[in-house]
Amino acid sequence: MDGQSKGWGYGFLGMLIFSASLPATRVAVMDFDPVFLTVARASIAGLVAGALLAAFRRKRPARADLPSLVVVALGVVVGFPLLTAIALLHMSAARSVVFIAFLPLATAVFGAIRGGERPRPAFWLFSLLGAGVAAGFAGLQGGEASWSGELLMIAAVVVCGLGYAEGATLSRRLGGWQVISWALVVSLPVSLAIAYAVMPASFSGVGGAAWAGLAYVSLFSMLIGFVFWYRGLALGGIAAVGQLQLLQPFFGLVIAAVLLHEAVSPAMIAATVAVVACVAGARRYAR
Repeated sequence: MDGQSKGWGYGFLGMLIFSASLPATRVAVMDFDPVFLTVARASIAGLVAGALLAAFRRKRPARADLPSLVVVALGVVVGFPLLTAIALLHMSAARSVVFIAFLPLATAVFGAIRGGERPRPAFWLFSLLGAGVAAGFAGLQGGEASWSGELLMIAAVVVCGLGYAEGATLSRRLGGWQVISWALVVSLPVSLAIAYAVMPASFSGVGGAAWAGLAYVSLFSMLIGFVFWYRGLALGGIAAVGQLQLLQPFFGLVIAAVLLHEAVSPAMIAATVAVVACVAGARRYAR
């Protein structure tokens, strides 16, 4: 199996893990404050990452890599989790996962800027079509309250795309799991301090489902998923493998329906299928 095929395989595994992130976050914010959830998941993942780095005796990254690690931390450790957690106070998990269709476009744009990739014009056409379908679906929903969640999800996708591209570029030198681990460690002092400051006086009202959601987003969404995802982006190309995110809404809708018993409307399914259909064309012209 060549490097590009391995990249798609690693990327697919990462995408599957990320697909359950928004439903798990939706469950967790029912009992946890969004800010506490964000810093708690980053703190838990950071402690685990630090232990792994120490156990495998990994060298500290070069000083020149620190700015990139900060960008990764701001994008995927803090920005995306916080913005999505707040957004999920205004919208359902099933509805929010459709916005993940914007991620391939955001990742490809930042991949061109930060990673030096140059996909062919047809690639951008298919990426824009996929993002346009998702945007059109969101616009048809209407409602003042829903727009709050939708704008937050768009902002989350932008910062996440930057974090993906920056991390993938850096992983070519450090390795996929080291990048996310060092990003988590870099942000750990701040995460722990804020977690302590905003920690609720009592956890007695937190149910088992919320604890399970916190565990999932801490270990899988924040750490394990990135081990596969950054490896896939580095091997297969940021723009190309990034298109796998077009499949995430489809899997996310299924998970939200099965685990949360949320209604999945025909419009949601149609929008997701249309977006997923763009991945074939985008992949063909990614290089």
